Amino acid sequence: MSLSAITGEDVKVINIRKNRPDPGLKPQHIKSIMTAAMLCDADVAGISIGSTKIMFSPLELKGGKYEIDIGTAGSISLLLQCIMPIATCAPDDIELDITGGTNVAWSPPIDYLKYITARALSNMGYKCEIELLARGYYPKGGGRVLAPLKPARLNSFNFKAEKGKVYGISHCSNLPEHVASRQADSAASRIMAAGFDCRIDTECVACRSTGSGISLWRGLLGGSALGKRGLPAEKVGMDAADEILTELGFGASVDAHLADQLIPYMGLCNDGSGSYTVWELSKHTLTNIRVTEQFLDVKFDVKKIDGFGDKLKLKPKLVEVSVK
Repeated sequence: MSLSAITGEDVKVINIRKNRPDPGLKPQHIKSIMTAAMLCDADVAGISIGSTKIMFSPLELKGGKYEIDIGTAGSISLLLQCIMPIATCAPDDIELDITGGTNVAWSPPIDYLKYITARALSNMGYKCEIELLARGYYPKGGGRVLAPLKPARLNSFNFKAEKGKVYGISHCSNLPEHVASRQADSAASRIMAAGFDCRIDTECVACRSTGSGISLWRGLLGGSALGKRGLPAEKVGMDAADEILTELGFGASVDAHLADQLIPYMGLCNDGSGSYTVWELSKHTLTNIRVTEQFLDVKFDVKKIDGFGDKLKLKPKLVEVSVK
């Protein structure tokens, strides 16, 4: 939808989420598509819960202010992933006020977009702000995010692995403060035992929904985990720590999740170049490469290179993804 809106090319998508137990569109997908449609006065067809086929016919891009209520705990991050590329090419600023889920399963935590995705895009000249006003967990949602997005002339950037401290935020809503503290302490112990320095802040609030989670990052590598009833807070912290330690151990410049998010932006760069390294080439990344190449006059190159590892000394083979 993003690339269709940007290029003005009609698109038909079939077999949407066809192999899932509950195939077809979910509320967050529908809101994402309808928000994209508002930004380019698109004609759309097939937009309903469970639909496995849609048509999207865009007209001209425009800016403006929009209030979007997903209506469930549907992911705000997924909606932003659809709209943020469109905003780079819009003729005016776009300001979104979105209500929904900020920390829910099967989508990036809002902290990931704020501290990793937005930071990566700033290297390419895209200054996108993400302001968290309230957290929203499954099933009630009720999270709220402000996202003022400005048009940008994207420049190429060759991402390099970064050193330094691991940062993080451990959060909870309508739960005792010790939940966030235990998550943070568990993650910190695991990370420091692996030889890395870290600083994890805690956040305890009373929002509409009840839940907890933790997000960690160093440079453009991340790890996260969500709490759930019956799962010890210590296990949540360790799961997040193990995820980022896996990423740190390979010495890549971006993690496996950011790798797919960057593809459309790299395709939209004005000078048509740029690169990064990643330890795992996911199906998401391969799909984004295929789709981007169909919409834009670019070609991505994927090759294996020697990795240098980090303190875990895995000395792996990395994958370098570049565009030209």
